[in-house]
Amino acid sequence: MDGLDTATALWWAVVASGIYHGVNPGMGWPLAVSAALMDKNRNSLFRALIALAAGHLVAMGAILFPFTALLFLAEWQREIQIFAACLVIGLGVYLLLNRRHPRILARVPPSRLALWSFLAAMAHGAGLMLVPIYLGICRTIATDPGHAAAADLMTGNAKIAVGVALAHTLAMTISGGLLAFGVYHWLGLRFLSKGWFNLDVIWALSLILVGSISLLFVHSAG
Repeated sequence: MDGLDTATALWWAVVASGIYHGVNPGMGWPLAVSAALMDKNRNSLFRALIALAAGHLVAMGAILFPFTALLFLAEWQREIQIFAACLVIGLGVYLLLNRRHPRILARVPPSRLALWSFLAAMAHGAGLMLVPIYLGICRTIATDPGHAAAADLMTGNAKIAVGVALAHTLAMTISGGLLAFGVYHWLGLRFLSKGWFNLDVIWALSLILVGSISLLFVHSAG
């Protein structure tokens, strides 16, 4: 698989992870449904989705941009990717062993959905899941970092970070929004109380899988 095919596959992974986060109730779409049902106003659903998307987007940026800065150290790119992959795997193992939801999420009032979304994404490692994919994209477009100016490298990677965060958040918002819209219009509050599904184990395993695939990618590329 050449660099272009690899980059395309990685961008699709960004979108797929966004859809995965969107349908996961842990990222907040049931809160949007609840807001609309309580206000008896469909516009409340859309306002809630925008707030959730804003918090999620900020969380993605907060995770990705530090790694963008690290890529200044072009000669350490492989080691940075290995570290990121191990970090993702470690978080997945931790979440697999510790099933309790962070208490701080329960203390955020419903009126602060953007803050809740930011904290939920950080606590569940949603942004961290994107790091190996993002670093893989950076690697596929890097022509010769040794001959590139550090500022140019930083600018290029920052643009990719913004693109990854936006594409992921858009996919999450559309998928979660469609699910929330359907529940609000056709299934209602009873579905939320009885049809809740828990993806905690799948979420933890997916972090481990993403990190493991990233390690294999680094090994094959090295």
